[in-house]
Amino acid sequence: MPKSLDPVPAPHLEQPRKAGDVEPFPSGKITYLAPLPLPTLLPPRGPHIGELNEVYMDFGLGSPQVFSWQVILGGPFSGAVMIAFLFPLLGGFLGVVFGYGWEDIRDSIEGIFQASYEMALTTGFISLFIGLCVWLHNHNKRAETIPTRFNRQRREVCFMPEDATEPLFVPWESLSAWVIEAQSATQYGIRRQYGMGIGFQHGEVLTSVEFPCTGLPIAISHWEAIRGYMEFEVNDLKSIQYQQDLQGPDDPPHEGLHTFHNARARMHQQIRDGERGRVSGFFWYLYHVMTFWTLPNHLVEWEIRRIKAMGQHVLPEVMRQWSEPLPKDQWAKPSEELLRMSAQVRTLQKRLPHRAITAIFAEVQRMDSSTTHRA
Repeated sequence: MPKSLDPVPAPHLEQPRKAGDVEPFPSGKITYLAPLPLPTLLPPRGPHIGELNEVYMDFGLGSPQVFSWQVILGGPFSGAVMIAFLFPLLGGFLGVVFGYGWEDIRDSIEGIFQASYEMALTTGFISLFIGLCVWLHNHNKRAETIPTRFNRQRREVCFMPEDATEPLFVPWESLSAWVIEAQSATQYGIRRQYGMGIGFQHGEVLTSVEFPCTGLPIAISHWEAIRGYMEFEVNDLKSIQYQQDLQGPDDPPHEGLHTFHNARARMHQQIRDGERGRVSGFFWYLYHVMTFWTLPNHLVEWEIRRIKAMGQHVLPEVMRQWSEPLPKDQWAKPSEELLRMSAQVRTLQKRLPHRAITAIFAEVQRMDSSTTHRA
């Protein structure tokens, strides 16, 4: 879900910006990557990207993950099993260590079990209830949220601001993108924040989507996934999302039952090849048994189907029509300025491979400005 970076100031898009511009503020800076959307030459990463096809890409939600269901179901179950059975066994082991007799050890095991199994059931059900409530809240929010949609055939971006009745369409090459670097001092040390944002100025209102990131290269890679898709350099989710290489050629791009079967087949192959021990295989099976085997995978597939069905109902009709494919002869073309400056970025990066991409953007902007003035 989109999150704001607090207390980082918002970009000032009412002033003309271009890739390579830097806007400082007291605790950090905002560096602009667009407009124009020049290539960053970093590997694209798109964890926040949901549906992706030949016409459009949805940005801002991502897909449901199997791990979240494993935590919701397996966490309470594993905790209850540990409280109900592991604690009594631990008590019996301590009895052996201290040299108690078998009768005393058995009594201590039974006593601990009688005292702990009710607590185990109560804790397990409460944890499961809390987990399901959190999931339901996030699921409903995900199903009702209209993501930012990028249409590469039209070379336009569709935003649906909160409380708006109609979507806003923005030309791709006029969209602003930025990365944020900020730091603050706390009693525990220096706290650093990084984020990536996209948006545009609509009158006096800034419409934007921002995401926190773990580092500056990751923030730029998130933008590169968007830019690469719009410029027909990224064509599938597998190349920009970390899926543990569990997607077969004919598998859907999201996680599901197929990823479980692929993971198990790969685990057995690794054992046969000697890359993995049988003890590791045992714990693989133990983990999935404690997280209800393939149930989380089935639930993810069900959740994805439900989100798609609910999303179609909340999508405005004008946005659905805008998302329809166009004949190829009607596809919008990149501007000459973008093509020229993108080529300059690639040439300069080959000559100066260790230079920061934002510095290359700024240099290309200066070179292009000088050339334009001379012309």
